[in-house]
Amino acid sequence: MDMDAIPANVTRFGLSTIVNSLLKAGNDEWESQPFDFVIDGELVRLPLEQFVLAEGISAEKVLEIEYIRAVAPQKEDEPSLHDDWVSAVDGSCPRFIFTGCYDSFGRVWKAAGECTHILEGHRDAITSVTIVSPEGADSVTVATASKDQSLRLWKFDTEEHLDQPAKIRAYKVLRGHNASVQSVAAHASGNMICSGSWDCTINLWRTNLSDTEGDLVSIKKRKVKNNVEESQMEGEALSTLVGHTQCVSAVHWPEHSTIYSASWDHSVRRWDVETGKDLSNIFCGKALNCLHVGGEGSALIAAGGSDPILRIWDPRKPGTSAPIYQFSSHNSWISACKWHAKSLFHLLSASYDGKVMLWDLRTAWPLAIIDSHEDKVLGADWWKGDSVISGGVDSKLCISSGISVQ
Repeated sequence: MDMDAIPANVTRFGLSTIVNSLLKAGNDEWESQPFDFVIDGELVRLPLEQFVLAEGISAEKVLEIEYIRAVAPQKEDEPSLHDDWVSAVDGSCPRFIFTGCYDSFGRVWKAAGECTHILEGHRDAITSVTIVSPEGADSVTVATASKDQSLRLWKFDTEEHLDQPAKIRAYKVLRGHNASVQSVAAHASGNMICSGSWDCTINLWRTNLSDTEGDLVSIKKRKVKNNVEESQMEGEALSTLVGHTQCVSAVHWPEHSTIYSASWDHSVRRWDVETGKDLSNIFCGKALNCLHVGGEGSALIAAGGSDPILRIWDPRKPGTSAPIYQFSSHNSWISACKWHAKSLFHLLSASYDGKVMLWDLRTAWPLAIIDSHEDKVLGADWWKGDSVISGGVDSKLCISSGISVQ
């Protein structure tokens, strides 16, 4: 862009108008859309003149301004209502959304308002959910964690055409924690999961259907209609990671031999799965609720907890205890954070302030604030690459779509 042709006080909205005009001139069918602008690796969030001054850019310099589609939802679906708080959401499979609820049921949603499966069996609130099976599998395996001190594994077919939601039972119950299970995460292979609990431990479990691996404790039988008996396997933990001194609120298993965890003891820990030892600790001075690893090199650790600040660390850098980014636009505790799977810069956060915020590492201000909930947001995730899903105390699953992440 030629600086002589642009007023010094132009805002990014003004720049967006200019770009849309230029694109429209070359294509009569062009439909205007919002753009963001990057100068020297920073997203422009001030009038151009103020931005240049704030960044210490010489007035003599010819500016190269890159334009990209603005990251903001274009559509809000009607909320999908539950019978109690929606405590957890997983959008990692594009075919469906998986939710956990305080009414003790898991639910599978094909789209907004279209519940296809109800997962029955827990005796208390579900706190965390994860999709276990790798993409492309014929049937889907999922895991749930609950305040009833157990985890459960379930299988179902997403291609079934049903007139009403199918009720399904778990094929395996995992017992071994001595307190509420707060978090669950799957290994990429789908062969194992790990769980974090209020008993301060992390347990590792096999997801196999058979008992050939030696983790089967018993097969429980129960009476059902017409006195037909159904069997249900129970499994025990393969190993336990010990070191946290408070609730293990979040676990993440991004690599074969490495598990990350966050805790109310103010620490983020990185564990060696083979030895059971924690390889590194980051202490942040706040009880932590959530953690996710992604971004550049799939190495940046994002975490949030008992203050309004989303913190990001790069464990590859010396002096790791200091965050390399801190985002502080929320007004209450942070309940969830998640990197976008295909971006080095983008992640989301959810908070007890009722908002979900979308972030880009190239600016300290949120790209978008999603204000769909009427109360605390308890969980959030990306879905299909261009949508954000969230659940909360208002008993709603909300879907915001049309988000362009480049």
